[in-house]
Amino acid sequence: MTERLSARETLALVTDDTTFTELPYPARESKPDGPLAWQGYDASRARAADRTGESESVICGTATVSGTRVVLLAFEFGFLGGSLGERTGDRLEAAYTYAREHRLPVVPLVATGGSRMQEGMIALTQLQRVARQSALTREAGLPQLAVLRDPTTGGGWATLGAGADVILALPGAQIGFAGSRVRPPDADPTAYTAEAQVAAGAVDAIVRPEELRETLGKWLRLLTTPWGGQAPVPEALGAVVGPTVSEQRAEAGLPVTGREAVRRARSPQRPRAARYLDAYFTHRLAISGDRCGGTDAGMLCGFGEREGRTVAYAAQAGTATRPAGYRTAARLIRLAGRLGIPVLTLVDTPGAANDAEAERQGAGAAIAELFGAVASARTPLTTLLIGEGGSGGALALASPGNTWATPDSYFSVIAPESAAAILKRPPEETESTADQLRLRPQDLAELGLIRTSRTV
Repeated sequence: MTERLSARETLALVTDDTTFTELPYPARESKPDGPLAWQGYDASRARAADRTGESESVICGTATVSGTRVVLLAFEFGFLGGSLGERTGDRLEAAYTYAREHRLPVVPLVATGGSRMQEGMIALTQLQRVARQSALTREAGLPQLAVLRDPTTGGGWATLGAGADVILALPGAQIGFAGSRVRPPDADPTAYTAEAQVAAGAVDAIVRPEELRETLGKWLRLLTTPWGGQAPVPEALGAVVGPTVSEQRAEAGLPVTGREAVRRARSPQRPRAARYLDAYFTHRLAISGDRCGGTDAGMLCGFGEREGRTVAYAAQAGTATRPAGYRTAARLIRLAGRLGIPVLTLVDTPGAANDAEAERQGAGAAIAELFGAVASARTPLTTLLIGEGGSGGALALASPGNTWATPDSYFSVIAPESAAAILKRPPEETESTADQLRLRPQDLAELGLIRTSRTV
């Protein structure tokens, strides 16, 4: 487990030297022993203040992180377990308001046990205040990047942590809605770690303390410098963009038959998504997980830099796409829309995963969610078909009216083998069936299903 740092130590770790300025805090009339007159509460607060040097469980201020100005919300776990009380809510609300007024990203540095018991339901309702402030900030198009320290539990995890756009965690941090003292006695403690939350799709990445400032800086630059307008088509990567089908065939060596198109798309020598993304972006950072308990290594999602500006990406990596992959891609497209960032999608899948577990995980609903996210995208969305385009499981990621294709690709309502089986044709008729499906790139162009102009 990473050494537990105080709020001030964490701020020093992530901010550029001498740039942190604490925000003024709202004044609130103090009642003896708090709103519930909880005996001994004032004494507990006084001891916490003496021990930590802080007057409340959160420190709010502005600073630059690798050159980007942000609002930081740093929790002090040593002050009553970093718990949220009424004054904590006052500070958080004021900080979020300041961020919106000055158009600044918000970075919660979370270390909390949850709501403060000595303030009862007054404390619990602070979660509603925080959730509203987070929602207003989201609607304003400002990014929120949470860093989860040890521990992050209870309502702090369920609002400031899990509600952020991008969630990073320190190694070994305890993360979960249930704190260690209130879990079932037979609960597996390893399920409540940062590493387990990454595996479950609830956290995007683990970041070591010494890398935190640099990583946060990269994320902040990506999420605050969108590419203006339509994401550029990666012509240099071999997209079929000639003005006519005949010229495309001459320039790109398009497949002669449907069977050849399928063979080329399935070839292990063909470039896969990671290669395209590496060639397209100067650097990129990934988001991971559907926030519903799942991840899919076959769906690569994140944000990358191209020519100094940001483009979001969602790319199938050639495997059957799992429900978690569709939900992660939908999450990516919605986030990019809120931040004004265009999206590039790469289509390459034999189809949606259709095993029993995929059905139990809600395959149909997940695909529908992605179709909906693409249909309602708030920023331009560009698609490049780079390999297999297997039925609706591939089409869900494709941009209507702005899809391009490489010579080593095909798109089909169904795989030729499956089509022949459904039509009760012998295996030797699979080739002719592939031709009938008109699945080659040039067929798709002639049918008006992919773009063929060099004009982007």
